[in-house]
Amino acid sequence: MSMNQRRLLPSTSMLSAFESAARLGSFSRAAIELNLTQGAISRQIRALEEQLGVSLFDRTPQHVMLTEVGDQYAIEVSAALNVIRTATLNAITNTSGGELKIAILPTFGSRWLIPRLSSFLENNPDIDVSFINRFVSFDFNHEQLDAAIHYGQADWPNADCIFLMNETVVPVFSPTFQQKYNISCLEDFSKVPLLHLSTRHDQWGKWFQLNGIEHEVSHGIIFEQFSFVSQAAITGLGVALMPRLFVENELKSGALIGFDQGASRSSSAYYLVIPKNRSSYAPLIAFRKWIVEKAESHYIS
Repeated sequence: MSMNQRRLLPSTSMLSAFESAARLGSFSRAAIELNLTQGAISRQIRALEEQLGVSLFDRTPQHVMLTEVGDQYAIEVSAALNVIRTATLNAITNTSGGELKIAILPTFGSRWLIPRLSSFLENNPDIDVSFINRFVSFDFNHEQLDAAIHYGQADWPNADCIFLMNETVVPVFSPTFQQKYNISCLEDFSKVPLLHLSTRHDQWGKWFQLNGIEHEVSHGIIFEQFSFVSQAAITGLGVALMPRLFVENELKSGALIGFDQGASRSSSAYYLVIPKNRSSYAPLIAFRKWIVEKAESHYIS
C-alpha cells in the first residue's frame, strides 16, 4: 500500500475518537464515552489531523470547536462508522437478532405502537427493542438510533421515510360537557371552552378556517402532551381536537364523544424514518415489515 493510500485510511481508533468528540462537543465527554483518558482522545485526534494535514478542531483553553472542514468530515465519518457497526452486528449476530433503538413520539407509542408490539416480539425473540422519546426531528449522525417514528412530511434528510398512516382529527368532549353545552353543529364550537396542545398551537384556528367558520380563537388551557389534553376533555374542561387513533378506547367506552361532522384529515402523516446507512440492518428490516403491515391493517379497519 502506497503512502497516499495509507493517508486516506485512518485507523478506526482515530476516527472513533474524532467522531465521539465531534458529536459530544468535548474531548472529556468523548473520553468518558469511549472509556479512555482525555489525553488519549487528544492524541488520537492530533494524530488524525497530522495524517490528514488539516485542522479538525479549533482549540481554546475553555472549549474545542469543529472547523468547517472538521464539521463536514464529522458527518461523513459518522455515517461510515455506522455502516461498519451495522456490518459488524450483522456478522456477529444471527440474521434475525440484535439490538434495535427507535425514537418514538410518546403518545403514538403508548396509544398505538405499544399495544400492538407483542406480536413483533413473539415473532422476533432475538431482537432487543429500546424506545427513546423524541418530540422533534434530530440528526441521526449525532444520535445512536436506528430509526424514528415521525409525524410531519416525508422530508427527513439522508433518510428513507416509509409511510405508515394518515391522521384524522376529530373534536371530542365528555358526556357531561355535552349535557352542559348541547353541541349540535360546527358553529357551536365557537361558543365553548377549547383545549390546546402547545406543539400544535394553531390547530383550532386551522380547523375553524377549514370549516368556513369565522372565529378568533382565544387561548384556553394549554397542555404539552396529548395524554393531558384527552384527560382534560374527559373531565369536562373543554373540547379537544384529538387524532382519532389516540382516543379509540375512550370513544368506544363512551368516556368521550366524537363529533364526526367536524372530523378532518391532517396535512401531515406518520412515517417510519430509516437513515440510509441503516437500511440493511436485519432487525430493522424485520421491524419495518411488521409495522407497515400493522399500519395497513389499522388503516383498512
